Amino acid sequence: MSELLKELASKLNIATNFTYAGGSKEAVVSDEVLKFFIESFGYKASNNGDIVKSLERVAKLRWQRAMEACYIVNEDDKKFSLVINEEEENGDIEVLVSVEGRNEYVDVYTEFEEVDRRKGYVLFEGNIISDLGIGYYDLKVVTNKQEYKAMLAVAPKRCYELDKKGKEKLFGFSVQLYSLKSKRNWGIGDFSDLENFISMAGRVGGDVIGLNPLSVLNNDYPESASPYNSVSRLFLNPIYIDIEKVPYYEECWDKSFDVIASAKGKEKISYAEIYGAKVKALKNIFDRVKKDTNSWYYKDFEVFKKNEGVELYRLAVFTAIRHERFLRNENVSSEWKKTFYNVLNPEVEKFANERSEEIEFYMFMQFEADRQLKAVKNKIDESNMAIGLYRDLPVGVSRDSAEVWGDNYLYMQECGAGAPPDNYFPTGQKWGLGAFNPYELKERCYKPFIRILRANMKYAGALRVDHVMGLSRLYIIPDKLENGTYIRYNEKDMLNILALESHLNKCMVAGECIGNVESGFEDMLEEKNIYRLGVLWSERYSDGLTLKKPEEYAKKYFASVGTHDMPPLKAWWFGREIQIMKDLGLFSDENARNAYSWREEERRNILKGLDMENIWPDDRRRCQDYIYGENYPEGIEEAVNAYMAKSNSEVFMLQLEDMFHQTELQNLPGTDMEHPNWRTRVPVDMENMECDIGWIRNIATVKKYRF
Repeated sequence: MSELLKELASKLNIATNFTYAGGSKEAVVSDEVLKFFIESFGYKASNNGDIVKSLERVAKLRWQRAMEACYIVNEDDKKFSLVINEEEENGDIEVLVSVEGRNEYVDVYTEFEEVDRRKGYVLFEGNIISDLGIGYYDLKVVTNKQEYKAMLAVAPKRCYELDKKGKEKLFGFSVQLYSLKSKRNWGIGDFSDLENFISMAGRVGGDVIGLNPLSVLNNDYPESASPYNSVSRLFLNPIYIDIEKVPYYEECWDKSFDVIASAKGKEKISYAEIYGAKVKALKNIFDRVKKDTNSWYYKDFEVFKKNEGVELYRLAVFTAIRHERFLRNENVSSEWKKTFYNVLNPEVEKFANERSEEIEFYMFMQFEADRQLKAVKNKIDESNMAIGLYRDLPVGVSRDSAEVWGDNYLYMQECGAGAPPDNYFPTGQKWGLGAFNPYELKERCYKPFIRILRANMKYAGALRVDHVMGLSRLYIIPDKLENGTYIRYNEKDMLNILALESHLNKCMVAGECIGNVESGFEDMLEEKNIYRLGVLWSERYSDGLTLKKPEEYAKKYFASVGTHDMPPLKAWWFGREIQIMKDLGLFSDENARNAYSWREEERRNILKGLDMENIWPDDRRRCQDYIYGENYPEGIEEAVNAYMAKSNSEVFMLQLEDMFHQTELQNLPGTDMEHPNWRTRVPVDMENMECDIGWIRNIATVKKYRF
């Protein structure tokens, strides 16, 4: 790597080297990877001459405009930069602000300090002294020659604070919504199941329901079921609609919907059958709705369409195009892709006009999904939960998505987000997710990011930001290369916007911070009042085995035994995921032997930690070790939940899979269709949960240490 290339990459916030595998290894990024990203950002780097010219371009950037597109500041540090020519310097400089969109400007007292001077131009730093409340403003600077405008966002120093409503510690449940099993649903958990579960949680004192992402998925291939690979993070997955709760349902019943009986009888969730039946039912209902345009329901639909605007329309058009491609049942030609995968192509508008009814139907599905989720929020308000819904924001979006299709320039092309190598995945992970171009994102005043935050904070009391490190840097891999590197975002801006939206939406924030975490990043989260996830399997001492004691857990944690990417307790005990990875060829025989050997040590240390806390159930005291996995210790899930409930963390999330001794994994990272991910139902019907011994005993255990 030449020093010039390294310098250019660094100035463009492209990492030239990084550590991984817990900081034990260092990767030096290849010239090929660096040149790919440099050129992606619009600079040349094929030879030293090109690199020198690109460095000169970068150096001139700030001098080519008076103001940047936006300034994201703290309420007690409202500084912005300004470049003007020396003639303007001699006159008065007036600074005005208006609440965004109102066009009602007022003067604000501002002090200026000269930072630099070049070829007749002066770079100033302006410091707004006047008080401004948090929010978004239009900023205008008027000199004796010109006026200049930018967006100004004034953020609080910290994210929204948790109101525990007088309680010392809270507990709740992590729920994969699709996995809820009930006698009344159509083979997959739905929003009515969620309402009913909220009532159950409220009756035992629960204050939070953690959900997998609810984002809309790939409609033409429903079996692609990962909630983290959505086609839009702005809207909801219609598969969660309770069809029988939709107005006019009883008038539109069709016996062909009995296909649901078949789907409900299958061991795993049959997404294609269920989604197909629900769409058919909703189409029948929508045909009926359109005949009654004076009804409250139709009028509410019209208001929803207006409020959601172009983003909703684009999703519907994209969905119709995807459906058309699916119906063709043939390899899509490059010409077809060129025509329909450019949102600006006139053929797209022509297609949309021809399919207006179908497009309106797709918008209707979003309307009904939103209406039912709003009813869930009303149920939470009735239950007086301290937090309520704890929603999950995926780190990225499918590259074949409405978000990317609708705004190609916003996303980086011919590459996708992933993860660098680690002990589990020695070659790294290619998630293939679309990633924001950091420079284009700032030019858009971060509005696409803001829209996504608002959509996922809607109806929620807390938001889990998946792979929160992605707000600072994201590992991105070019399509044609095996390895990638980290692309840095403006973490100060991103975290300030997160804090601002947290307050505006009254939604606290937690960040999933497991993986290759940069030194100092967790301190930044703490400064911003962003809670972290405290997972039993990760909260160890430096030996990698010994459990941290409950009192050593951080206070601002959403603590849990595991996550959806980790095996349930009973599956973990027997090393089920190790066997699956071996069967799939992801582990060699030697890898598997080493993993089983390590699991024996982990079992020993888990038992030691539980014994030291003396928290085994009184009527299920441990009598044997079973450290070799020959049996499952009776009462261990209660002891483990007691351990976590006893922790110092303000919030503890129970997992239904542990309470009901589930042995199937929800997700095996690194696999897609090789393993039946995102298809496992909770083994107990909701109607029977409250009288199930697993529910009764575990709830009693948790309440003992939480109340």
